[in-house]
Amino acid sequence: MGLWQGGELSLFAAGLQDLKTQWGYAPQVLAITGTNGKTTVTSLTGQLVARAGKTVKVAGNIGPTLLDTLTEALAEAEVQVKLQEENQEKNQKDSQDEPAVAELAAVQETEQTPVLVTVVPEPLDDDEPSTPVMASVAQVLVHPMAQALPQVWVLELSSFQLDSSEGFEPTAATVLNLSQDHLDWHGNMAAYGQAKARIFGEQALMVLNRDDTQVMNMRPAPIKVKLQKPIERACLTFGGDMPQRPGDFGIEVTHGMTWLVRALEADETRRRRKDEAEELHFQRLIPADALRIRGRHNAVNALASLALASSAGCALGPMLYGLREYRGEPHRVEPVAIVGEVEYFDDSKGTNVGATVAALQGLGAERRVVVILGGDGKGQDFAPLADPVKRFTRAVVLIGRDAPSIRSVLEDAGVPLHDAQDMADAVAQAARLAQSGDAVLMSPACASFDMFDNYGHRAEVFCQAVAVLAEAAGVAMEGAL
Repeated sequence: MGLWQGGELSLFAAGLQDLKTQWGYAPQVLAITGTNGKTTVTSLTGQLVARAGKTVKVAGNIGPTLLDTLTEALAEAEVQVKLQEENQEKNQKDSQDEPAVAELAAVQETEQTPVLVTVVPEPLDDDEPSTPVMASVAQVLVHPMAQALPQVWVLELSSFQLDSSEGFEPTAATVLNLSQDHLDWHGNMAAYGQAKARIFGEQALMVLNRDDTQVMNMRPAPIKVKLQKPIERACLTFGGDMPQRPGDFGIEVTHGMTWLVRALEADETRRRRKDEAEELHFQRLIPADALRIRGRHNAVNALASLALASSAGCALGPMLYGLREYRGEPHRVEPVAIVGEVEYFDDSKGTNVGATVAALQGLGAERRVVVILGGDGKGQDFAPLADPVKRFTRAVVLIGRDAPSIRSVLEDAGVPLHDAQDMADAVAQAARLAQSGDAVLMSPACASFDMFDNYGHRAEVFCQAVAVLAEAAGVAMEGAL
């Protein structure tokens, strides 16, 4: 008898299928990937689902692992079911009233035997024959263990996990964005994108970023069916502009205020003429300024999380409270301090060009930025930095091994370029270059290993340098939260 072999994601998918067969367990599975923003969107989506009152587990690339978390969930469910059984047995023993005992026994039978769930089948098309089986009400048994396990799984998945996956079919999934990363593994951008696109499986609701053409192109062409309308893959979109279809999410700027919005059909009861455009109503959800996570890119991340959690049936009201509460993840455009009316941000997790472009676009929409760039470039093309540097920065301070390569692509941007010996020197120079109301952003677009142990160590050294400035100015390192 041979051993079944597969990657962790394939094993996780097989485990869920086994639990469905054994106990009728069918959770909502929300899957997230992309070059940048995965951890933020995964963590935030998990928080929104929990805020909406559903039980949830968050796992994958964010840690802990998929299989460890599934094992933990099973153990917790077993304990929960056992406690229920013990409590019911105790209640039976304590009761001396025979009718009460009978009633408790009935309750026990209801709660401990599989629960009968009524499922009404989808209505048949007019041209499909009705059968007694299809016309009847389907009945599905749900085991107590299925009730005790999480209602929703939120998974952060890397291109490595997806590349070898088999049998993974989430409820809804998103590819947040695509930019050059891990090309040493995948070989080229086409292979990298193909690995990411595997997250959608065959049936998942596709949650797509309108701002990324490569992501939008992942939606397959409609399937032509004889004598019927073409069948389109279910899709929701989000982005930094106004949404154009019912159900999509976007951003509206009105009277100087930026809002997260959702598009709704203005009148769902009115029949539209053929080829008539849908009339939309825009529901304002929350001002972007109410978010604790900074930058326009994080507002877009919030929209992605709302779209995913909504697909799992989460109520909007509690989710909006969850958005206000979310403080973000460490080293991801994290506010560090305000010194001399200049705000300092740690984006040490910005280890590739795409992450730094997003950070510059996010912060630059509100203020001028002095950005600290450089490190181990991993063979990336730095050319995409030129446009956001030109548009959003006051100056650039360069550090690390690949500083000369970055300088070469920014020389025509019309922005002052300064070289620094180390991080302390870079922060000191950035402080001198910044003006009141500016931001100093440490978002290197590079790995850290040429100068630091890891990106966490790099962030620590940056924060220490900012602390020196704060101490000299008599300012506490409290950030802007």
